[in-house]
Amino acid sequence: MQVSDTKELPKRSRYYQSMIDLQLIDKGQHYKKLNRSYIIFICPFDAYGKGRHIYTFENICKEDNSISMGDEAVKIFLNADGTMDDVSDELKAFLDYVAGKRTEDSYVEKLEEAVMEARKNREWRHEYMTLLMRDQENQEIGEKRGEEMLAKLIMFLSEDGRSSDIVKVSQDKEYRYKLYAEYQII
Repeated sequence: MQVSDTKELPKRSRYYQSMIDLQLIDKGQHYKKLNRSYIIFICPFDAYGKGRHIYTFENICKEDNSISMGDEAVKIFLNADGTMDDVSDELKAFLDYVAGKRTEDSYVEKLEEAVMEARKNREWRHEYMTLLMRDQENQEIGEKRGEEMLAKLIMFLSEDGRSSDIVKVSQDKEYRYKLYAEYQII
């Protein structure tokens, strides 16, 4: 579930795909062990602005869209704000539920009951809060590490008399990472 449009969903889906693939096979195993995988985002907004309820992406050849890459990676973005008649009534009812609209669908009614039960479950809430705190701590660690790396890079650049690069690394992330590698900071 993605509640706000951060404009990064395509790259986030790519990242999630890579994480799934890393978990599916170990080093040295054959790639054929990779199963078909799906990344699904449920959004209360239209990430692509075309009014669809569903956007499904699979890798196809740009020059000849009859050729599929065959990597069996599928990315689906569900849009609760869709206006087209492009999904089943059941899926529309679910997306309406996500958007906070009342619906008379038996699946959605069962889902609402399950959500109410989950909200009462103290163990789940505790686990969720624990994970949230861990994520916040990891983010703080990452930010601190990034600040330390940048400070180290600026020190090296200053020592080497590369003052024009100091300004550039603060504005150009790609160039900064190139210099991190050059100075073996990463």
